[in-house]
Amino acid sequence: MPLKLKHTVFTLEAGTDEAGRGCLAGPVVAAAVILPLDFCHTLLDDSKKLTEKQRQILRPIIEEHAISYAVGVVDEKKIDYINILQASILAMHRAIASLRIIPEFIVVDGNKFKPYKKIPYETIIKGDGKYMNIAAASVLAKTYRDDLMVELHKEFPCYNWKKNKGYPTKEHRKGILKYGSCKYHRKTFQLLARE
Repeated sequence: MPLKLKHTVFTLEAGTDEAGRGCLAGPVVAAAVILPLDFCHTLLDDSKKLTEKQRQILRPIIEEHAISYAVGVVDEKKIDYINILQASILAMHRAIASLRIIPEFIVVDGNKFKPYKKIPYETIIKGDGKYMNIAAASVLAKTYRDDLMVELHKEFPCYNWKKNKGYPTKEHRKGILKYGSCKYHRKTFQLLARE
């Protein structure tokens, strides 16, 4: 089923989503995207359903056609301090705050959000698979975060973040077991699997 473009009657509606919530290392990254009313792309979908190559194809298309887009980042220290849910919402707020245009309405992937200024909003469970602006935000959040993890990999190649992007894979956890955690690991997360 093709994604819908609009959720409401507003012209300037920002979709927002995050990436990296379930990771053991690195930041959580959110994006906010306002798409034009006539935007359409058959490939666009929830970033988790797309291949890395498809996301890389979509990213410049989204950036070129969006009325406005922005990315917000919250690092692992802040995640440990305020918890991952609050950090995810903060990353979304930072992305929305960086938009060149103030949106009239915000649609959020998931079921948790805090009001941003006085802009009306709605949370939508699995919204990244329903609405184009949220799907576009999911693609930008994922690709920007992946790029950040590839950069961090250069500093700590022993965890192979260029491949696992900080997610709790067997390989990542083997690296933690062998080398210990590093400054980019989230200390409040369970870094090693329970026996």
